[in-house]
Amino acid sequence: MDNVQQQIESLRKELEQHNYSYYVLSQPTISDYEFDMKLRQLQDLEAAHPEFFDPNSPTVRVGNDITKEFKQVAHRYPMLSLGNTYSEADVSDFYERVRKALNEDFEIVCELKYDGTSISLTYQDGKLVQAVTRGDGEKGDDVTANARTIHAIPLTLQGDYPAEFEIRGEVLMPWSVFENLNKEREEQEEPLFANPRNAASGTLKLLNSKEVFKRKLDSYLYYLLGEDLPADTHFQNLQLARSWGFKISDATKVCKTLQEVFDFINYWDVERKNLPVATDGIVLKVNSIRQQEMLGYTAKSPRWAIAYKFQAERACTRLNEVTYQVGRTGAVTPVANLNPVQLAGTVVKRASLHNADIINGLDLHLGDMVYVEKGGEIIPKIVGVNTDARGADLGPKVEFIKVCPECGAELVRGEDEAAHYCPNEDGCPTQRMGKIEHFVCRKAMNINIGSENIDLFYKKGLISNSADLYELKLEDLMHLERWGLKSAQNLIKSIEDSKQVPFERVLFALGIRYVGATVAKKLAQGLESIERIENATYDDLVSVDEIGEIIANSVIRFFKKEENREFVNRLKAYGLKFEMSNDMVEQMGDALQGLSVIISGTFERHSRDELKVLIEQYGGKNVTSISSKTDYLLAGANIGPSKLDKAKKLNIKFLSEEEFEQMIGEK
Repeated sequence: MDNVQQQIESLRKELEQHNYSYYVLSQPTISDYEFDMKLRQLQDLEAAHPEFFDPNSPTVRVGNDITKEFKQVAHRYPMLSLGNTYSEADVSDFYERVRKALNEDFEIVCELKYDGTSISLTYQDGKLVQAVTRGDGEKGDDVTANARTIHAIPLTLQGDYPAEFEIRGEVLMPWSVFENLNKEREEQEEPLFANPRNAASGTLKLLNSKEVFKRKLDSYLYYLLGEDLPADTHFQNLQLARSWGFKISDATKVCKTLQEVFDFINYWDVERKNLPVATDGIVLKVNSIRQQEMLGYTAKSPRWAIAYKFQAERACTRLNEVTYQVGRTGAVTPVANLNPVQLAGTVVKRASLHNADIINGLDLHLGDMVYVEKGGEIIPKIVGVNTDARGADLGPKVEFIKVCPECGAELVRGEDEAAHYCPNEDGCPTQRMGKIEHFVCRKAMNINIGSENIDLFYKKGLISNSADLYELKLEDLMHLERWGLKSAQNLIKSIEDSKQVPFERVLFALGIRYVGATVAKKLAQGLESIERIENATYDDLVSVDEIGEIIANSVIRFFKKEENREFVNRLKAYGLKFEMSNDMVEQMGDALQGLSVIISGTFERHSRDELKVLIEQYGGKNVTSISSKTDYLLAGANIGPSKLDKAKKLNIKFLSEEEFEQMIGEK
């Protein structure tokens, strides 16, 4: 082994150990900066020496943006579901069935039932080779690339492990990550995830592993399978798996009596509320592998295990009023205002009612005694009405409003939409100020002004939309209450600095419905300038990575409105950036000089963004729609049929990924 390879292997081993210390043991041994420097050193070495590539290197944890569909994989051992029980009597019945069936002493291992999405990991010779979702239990999706981004899942093992085995567990989204993710989605008026389980499941199925990495998923493993397991009991196998580098819950106990099982359940029914991840019950498993085999399976579940589900926390309180909030895109959300009630460690005064269908389904009346739940949900919700408590003082039935509470415009509801919208986006004050608040936020233009001052400026007539910010002058601000020279200068400077914000964030700042920060970045990279986006056809838009029908139609609707085009033109005139910068593209050759290339489909070795850079580096031009002037279609898998037909009719030459690499001399 030469020195470079030795250095690479040494860095990989050291970084994996630091990952284990930080994410599994929660005992970091070096600073984040030191870790990042070592990781950067490894990345540079691997880039310079691709012959030493390893799919399980710590550098793969950041993911990549190669978009690929998931392939279905059959489970070697079926992933059966567990029977659920909700009472101590059911637990006693399970315990008694096991006792009678075995007719010998046995132990029960009690574990927390983590509320995430199931995963099965296969290791060969100490390396992760495959990660598969539960699917239908017989087969699931191969999500190996995404699983590699989860730091709690070891890529290489340590110690004395079997040559080949499978380990199963849950992929989870911690409460803190979930809350931040929903906060971001709420700011963009995107649908919120109902609970961390849904968020984890949705994240694990994203096609872009780089986006998965950003979501900071966690994982606990809880069951070992294989032909050559090292121990005779489930609990011992878990402890050995911990020594190999797996994250195994400390909340696991071997119980010798039924009373010990109940003690475990009762303790964690309270203590689980202090955990950083969601749990929804306790899993009981017979400890002995031999006894598990004796007990066997039903068609759907093992006879040697059962899940006890905690009751969701519920409280009953009075519904006093329903109010309505108008968001920046005009979406109107009903909110239940309640008598304060203690629930899951917090005082709940308000609960979202989501939309008119929810209200009608509950048959709500003012004054109703309503049941409020959190359970696995972070957002309190009304789940029912105590109709027996209704008396003579019951108020009127709650009817969803017909007009906007802010401007009086008649609300509209799309044929396939659950929400009502205020269509008066240019005249509704709440929408106008909401758009400005969105425009100035940190992830958009990052202008240092709060919502109170936006409200003040709007009421004083200084601004009516975001473009007006760029016309503010010191003298406009100096006469305002609590505004001095220094604060005025700081705001003017912040506005001026925002002109350097890159195009993708400017596009996000425009506030187009469904165009969040990630979508804006995809659009900016795919179409490269505001002119192309303004004039893009439906086919142009859906050809961009991760842009579907709903987003494409929303973009088209936005730019059909003359006032939106005028708004963008004003921002252009003030000097904001409305095209991608090509300053950083280093010319590598002229193999594609003067040629127009369009990219379509998914690729094995490059992301579409990487291919676009390569086209420019070799003198070519990226185009977003097919015409007679297009020279090549760089074709991957799953090309859209309309694009395929058009290319054939125009006799456009097709290039495979391999042919493209040969053409530019980069194999």
